[in-house]
Amino acid sequence: MAVKSSIVSQSSMLEKEKEILTQLHGCPQILQCFGEDVTVENGVQMYNIFLEFASLGNLSELIKSGNSMGESEIRNYTRMITQGIGYIHEMGFVHSDIKPQNILLCSGEGKIEVKIADFGLAKRSGKSSNGFIGTPLYMSPELVKCNENETASDIWALGCVVTEMITGNPAWRCSDLSNLLYRIGFTEEVPEIPSEISEEGKDFLRKCFIRDPTKRWTAEMLLKHSFLSNDVEAHVSSTISLKELKRSYSSPKSAFDFPESWSDSIEKDEANCSTCLKDRIGELVLGKEPNWSTSDSWIVVR
Repeated sequence: MAVKSSIVSQSSMLEKEKEILTQLHGCPQILQCFGEDVTVENGVQMYNIFLEFASLGNLSELIKSGNSMGESEIRNYTRMITQGIGYIHEMGFVHSDIKPQNILLCSGEGKIEVKIADFGLAKRSGKSSNGFIGTPLYMSPELVKCNENETASDIWALGCVVTEMITGNPAWRCSDLSNLLYRIGFTEEVPEIPSEISEEGKDFLRKCFIRDPTKRWTAEMLLKHSFLSNDVEAHVSSTISLKELKRSYSSPKSAFDFPESWSDSIEKDEANCSTCLKDRIGELVLGKEPNWSTSDSWIVVR
């Protein structure tokens, strides 16, 4: 069992996460929450929630471990992630921060089980978000441009995660935050479809990366896609442990922590930027109180 804790006076996001996890209880692809309590540690009141323990770490660590992932394995992980996202959407929620660091790996009955975690930024579908939320590398065009954060944004992020599983690198190779946001929100560009995957996989990603959120495929539709439905019997052996993972890479500590290797960027033509566009990117990059997906002020995992 894992314990996730916060100082009581700063625990609103953690309390919200516990409430959402309780409503999502029972889905095999979502990390389970077993309860909550309040303790006093060194004279400070702490709010704690008790979570299922992910003994194999997270998907980001697996991707960057140096162990190549075969297509059957990628299909299997993608199916489980998509099932979890589908259940979240069916229950009326948007996760808002789908990324490899929030996809945990548990050992169960001879295979690796994928669990979606970290619902601190989740919201009810149809309700506005409190500020600009998420992790830039996985943000959808509508989120960057219009602050529109609905179920379709989770699907775009899913496409970014699958691309990362295939290539071992983020879907966007860009080291400058302003340039990244410009490319996502204010051009017609989409992430490059990897050549290493089958035609079925390429088509699956194209359905995730439709820029118009009203035309982007839903989780329910994607589960019927041949990339997932043609490999239903695939199973992945749980022979990988964290001790065996090479620690050559560490996950970003914040939304702004871009590895130096992500240096391939496209120069932005400032003359083509409208005042509105510049203001929007400035708001996203320079906002005084951005609500990113990590915060050093409130979370402790033990």
